[in-house]
Amino acid sequence: MPQVAAQTKIWMDGEFVDTNKASISVFDHGLLYGDGCFEGIRVYNGRILKLHSHIVRMFESAASLRLEPGYTIDEIEEAIRETVAINDRQDGYIRVVFTRGKGSLGLNPFLCPKPSIFIIAEKIKLYPDEMYEDGMSIVVAKRPRLPIECLDPQIKSLNYLNNILAKIEAIDAGVLEALMLNTDGEVAECTGDNIFIIKDGKISTPYTEAGILKGITRQFVINTIAPALGYTVEERSISLDEVKDADEIFLTGTAAEIIGVSHIGHDAIGSGKVGSITKKLIQEFQQQVSTDAPED
Repeated sequence: MPQVAAQTKIWMDGEFVDTNKASISVFDHGLLYGDGCFEGIRVYNGRILKLHSHIVRMFESAASLRLEPGYTIDEIEEAIRETVAINDRQDGYIRVVFTRGKGSLGLNPFLCPKPSIFIIAEKIKLYPDEMYEDGMSIVVAKRPRLPIECLDPQIKSLNYLNNILAKIEAIDAGVLEALMLNTDGEVAECTGDNIFIIKDGKISTPYTEAGILKGITRQFVINTIAPALGYTVEERSISLDEVKDADEIFLTGTAAEIIGVSHIGHDAIGSGKVGSITKKLIQEFQQQVSTDAPED
C-alpha cells in the first residue's frame, strides 16, 4: 500500500485541524478588510528564534487595533510550541494570525464578537540558493511607503497592499524585491525586508522615523550579530544616493534571514557580488541560529 503523506496540522482557535479542514468565514473581517495582525517566525533545530519578541510585538499590534485575542502571551507561545511539535517541524517557518473574526459587512470592528486565531508551521524558501551566494538584484519602487500618520508600520497588519503593489513593480522588472522610499524621499525598507548599507566599513540602516517595521531579524543583527563581529550599526536617515553609492547592501527578514544585494536596477553595488562584511554577518547568523537560537 502506498503511504499517504500526513497533512500539516493547523492550530485554529484552540484545536488542531488538517489543512483541508482549516477555514475562515467569508464574513471574517480579516478577509473582508485586512483587519488583523500576524507574525512570521523561524524554527532552527527545534528552537524558535526570538519567539517571545515576536509574540510581544504581535500583542502590541493587536492592542493598537484594539483587538482582544482572548489568550495570553504565554498561551500563544505554548500553542506555537505544540504546533511545531505535532508537525515535527525541526526547521521551518511559523505564521501566527489574529483576525478580527466574523462580523457584519460593515466596517465596525466591534460588531465582531470573537476573533479567530490560527497557527501554521511549514517549510519555506523565499529566495533561490544562488542569490545567497551571488547576491540579489532589486529595483527602486515608484510607489512610496504609506506615511506613519496614515498607518503605523509597527502594526504588522493583515493589510499588505502597499507592499504588494511595490512587489508587483519588482516582479514586472524581473526581480524579486523592491526598495521603497517614504513620501519625503528617504530610504525606508523593501517590500518584505529591512535594508542595511555598508560604506567604508560602517554599517547603517534606516531609523524607524523613516516609516519602517522594526524587524525582529533587523534588531537581532543590530544587537547581537554585528556586535559579535566587532561592528556597530547606526540607525539614521539614509538617502537613495547613499544606497546606490554603498560598498555593500544586505537585507534582513524572518524568511529572508540575511541576503546580500548585488545590483539596484542595472547599477552594480560595490563589486556586484556579496560583500566581505555581509558574508561574515551571514556566517555569524547561521552559526548562532544553528547552534543555540535565542528564543527570548
